[in-house]
Amino acid sequence: MSSLLLSRLSRLCLRKPPALGVRHLVGARFLSETPLCHIYGAEHCGENWLEGDIGRLMITDFSGPSCWTRVLEKTVPMDMMAETGTMGASHGWVLTSKYGPYLSDDLNPGVSESDFSGIVLPDFETLPHCQTELVTNVAMSSSSPDDEDCILAVKFVGPQLSLCRPAEKNKKWVNIRIEDPAFFNSRVMYTKRDKKFAMPAYGGTHIGYWDLGENLEKPKLCRKGLYTPQLLQSEWEELDLCCTVEELVESRSTQEMFMIKRFRKRNNNKGGRMEEHQIWVFKQGLNRCNPLQWCYTNDIGDLCIFLSKSEPFCLKASSHQKCQNSIYFIDKSERGIFTLGGKCKTSNFSNFTAPYFIPPQSYLNANRSSNPSNSP
Repeated sequence: MSSLLLSRLSRLCLRKPPALGVRHLVGARFLSETPLCHIYGAEHCGENWLEGDIGRLMITDFSGPSCWTRVLEKTVPMDMMAETGTMGASHGWVLTSKYGPYLSDDLNPGVSESDFSGIVLPDFETLPHCQTELVTNVAMSSSSPDDEDCILAVKFVGPQLSLCRPAEKNKKWVNIRIEDPAFFNSRVMYTKRDKKFAMPAYGGTHIGYWDLGENLEKPKLCRKGLYTPQLLQSEWEELDLCCTVEELVESRSTQEMFMIKRFRKRNNNKGGRMEEHQIWVFKQGLNRCNPLQWCYTNDIGDLCIFLSKSEPFCLKASSHQKCQNSIYFIDKSERGIFTLGGKCKTSNFSNFTAPYFIPPQSYLNANRSSNPSNSP
């Protein structure tokens, strides 16, 4: 363990002046504004004795009415661009496990190399009949793990959910075994409104809520089914050929929660690649008789949703020159926009090795923990 720690600390010293140290003052870390963007990859530019091959970070900038890809001066280890280079991301922080669990802002374009920061986490503890190699995703309760009350959640494929406070001196994992198999492949997110981590069960039949308090071992469950749109039998048959996944995303500006149901279909004419086929959005409050019912909607107003391998987020479209009532998505092979009103998709295909959307600086600033004494 000591050799792994030394390796990670050496990496920090290599990429920043020693006088700055590993940790930084809150609010002083960002040398430039983090744009709304997604990670495109890295352009190989050399190597060093510790990290091996390194490359200049490439991002696709979404901060204007159109997007454009640019190469930054900031360098990152090329192994972070491998398929298994990262485990997940949230708020511009990525979790890696090459030398053990490690949280860093390597891929945040708003953080320069001289201001680089990383947090060494305890080794994962695998519960009986669980595994800690494959991860569905990670989520954080605050946009910065430096916040005292920030909690990092790692959802592994299978029954295990692990929580940790990265800023604590004596860090430890709180490991939860989820009994309901409907959550084994679910993606976790943090809801500011409810101050809990939440996951939709398979099919969207119910939602589970977890925190480090009363809902640690026994999650709070909300059992409200989905009110789906009316479709022709042929349309249902086509959707039956798709793989589905449900995600939760919260609009912090309107305090609305949305459930997203994604349909992906294999295109055998294109080498069997998986493609986004349909995206449904559900929200509560549309049924006056049952306001907690999740009802299908094709109108989310002046909002746009960003889905990737990172924790999803929602922005006010007009404030960021984005398309209203739309969903922006990216995965390992496809990037596109799905317009809810017209039910149409525009996308392109490429190899996105680190398919993470990163929220803009205004979103990150607004989602810092404001009261360190309260637990989520």
